[in-house]
Parts: sequence; C-alpha cells; structure tokens
Amino acid sequence: MEQTIDKTKPVLVTGASGYIANWIILDLLQAGYTVHGTVRDPDNQRSVGPLHKLAARAPQGRLQLFRADLLEPGSFDAAMEGCEVVLHTASPFVIRGFDDAEAALIRPAVEGTRNVLEAANRVASVQRVVLTSSVAAIYGDNADLQEIPRDCFTEEDWNFSSGVYHQPYSYSKLLAEKEAWKIHDAQSRWRLVCINPSMVCGPALTPFSQSTSIDTLRSLGTGKMWPGAPELRMAWVDVRDVAQAHLEAAFRPDANGRHIVSNGELSFLQVAQILKRHYGSGYRFPVFELPKFVVKWFGWMLDSSVKPKFVERNVGHAICFDNSRGRKRLGLEYRPLEQTFVDHFQQMIDDGLIRA
Repeated sequence: MEQTIDKTKPVLVTGASGYIANWIILDLLQAGYTVHGTVRDPDNQRSVGPLHKLAARAPQGRLQLFRADLLEPGSFDAAMEGCEVVLHTASPFVIRGFDDAEAALIRPAVEGTRNVLEAANRVASVQRVVLTSSVAAIYGDNADLQEIPRDCFTEEDWNFSSGVYHQPYSYSKLLAEKEAWKIHDAQSRWRLVCINPSMVCGPALTPFSQSTSIDTLRSLGTGKMWPGAPELRMAWVDVRDVAQAHLEAAFRPDANGRHIVSNGELSFLQVAQILKRHYGSGYRFPVFELPKFVVKWFGWMLDSSVKPKFVERNVGHAICFDNSRGRKRLGLEYRPLEQTFVDHFQQMIDDGLIRA
C-alpha cells in the first residue's frame, strides 16, 4: 500500500549530532527541507557547532534544534509536532569501557526507542518512522551463517546468539528493533521502515564523530594492527549511501519493512591493502593476518572488548549479506568501497586524527 508524504512538512532527525545523522541532515537541507534535530544539550557547542555549519552549507533548507533525551519520556514531543516523517537515528554508542551493559547499552536503546515511538503515537501528524537499526539485529556472530538455511543473511533473519554478556551492543540493537516492531504493530496510523546497515564507513562531517569504523580505520593507520591483523571479515557500507537509504525509506510511497544496507565484505587486511595502494609506506598498515590462536589469547591486550568467544565465533569465518531488497525497493546504488575507505582515511588525516 502506497503512502504519500507531504514534503513541505518538517522532518525530525533524532540524535542529530551523530555520524549518520549528520549526513542525513545535510542531504535534507540541501534538498530544501525544514529539519527538526534533537540533541541532549543544545548549549554544548562541540555537538551543535558542526550542525550550525551544516546549516550554513545548505541555506536552501532550515535547521531547528530541540533538546531531547532518550531516557526522558515526553522529551521528543515538541520536536515531533508538525512532522510527518521521523528519522530515529539516536542510540547509545558504547562498545567498551563499561561495567554494566544493561545500564550503558540495553536500557537506553530499548527505552529510547520506546519513548520516541510513544511520542509518535501521541503526535497526530506522524505518518512514517524510519528506524536506524543494524545488521547486528539480524546476526550476532559470523559463525551464525552456518546455522541458517541460506548462503547469506537476509531481512528474514534475527540475531539469536547475542546477549547481555556476549556482544551486548548487538543485543541492544536487536531488542530496540523488536521493541519498535511491537509498538508499530499495536497501532495503524504510522508506518515503520527499518534501515539495517552493516559496518558504516566513509568521511565524517565532524572530527568528533564516533563509530566502530572510525576506531577501526584509526587502528589500521596508526600501527595498532601492525604488523598483523585478525582474519576478521566485515560487511561494509558508505555512510553517504546509508544516509540516502534513510531518505528513500522516508519518502518512497511504498517503502516498508526491513532493509539490509551493505556493499560487500572485506577483511581488515584487504582494507589495509586498499589504503596502502593510495598512501604508500608512510603509515604502518598490517601486512599479514595473525593466526587465530594469537588473536584468541592476546587480542584482549589491544582491545578489552575482544573476548575468546568473540574470536572463536568470528575470526576466520565468512560473512555474507543479501542487499537485493534495498536495491529493488529503495532503488539503492552503492559507491565503490575503495572510494569509501580512501575518502574516510583522507578526512581523518585532514582532521588530524591520523598522522604519518
């Protein structure tokens, strides 16, 4: 069933200061939309300063910022008023350095989703909600691929292997998306569309952006993975393509359901080889893959989140995602991953995040 969205109405983007949200907002502003963006603290110039710069780059649109907190019921209502489309990108990003996964990740993700969607139930103008989920809601470990009846993960799959103590970030994404579908299915006014990106890479619009991919590229370029990298295959996608997927999900009349947004699988070593072709020997890129037992027993020394169970179920295992649904239903096309990695690495050099 087709659903027409009024493009003259403001569009809400939650978590406006985030890595993906920055690109969504820039695209909307350049297309002439009025954007309502939520941030936890509108007085924090480190967060909102880059947003004002985005607005200056795209004067054909208009940006208005609102204070909202994922754990504060009712705090999204004012920002949502008058909006037909809500792009819910806000979610906690913490993968290490916490003692209580329930408090640091799971509760904010689930309650935040609940608070935003309950606001959508209260605000009569809302017709569509686009949720930034993740392939982490579809799978937990690479080894899970061996336990499904297909060669690649699809939108039909759900993560069955993550939990509070194993892959808690993935578990938070799973529970948040399931909560979203539960709330959606209990009403009939607004439609839910989910974007499930893989590892998001590509240039950030602010040097303060946080993501796993930013940490990964920094590790590849600063010698943290020299001379050897884990034999870990990841699925990757450009942040600019993810932003476009959100806009297609927001405004295509027939958009609905889940959409894997991913552009292929590469190992850390393959990514390093791409970067080495462009940047030569000025950076200490890894040159070989470490034996699995080395990663299993010593990986925690480089990254406290690398547990033996994670290594056992991910290192040395293939990974594959079927992105045909997004290509067909959202019209998605992907820029080459080589361009993604080079653009991202160059942005990090330009911002002083990586030095030769």
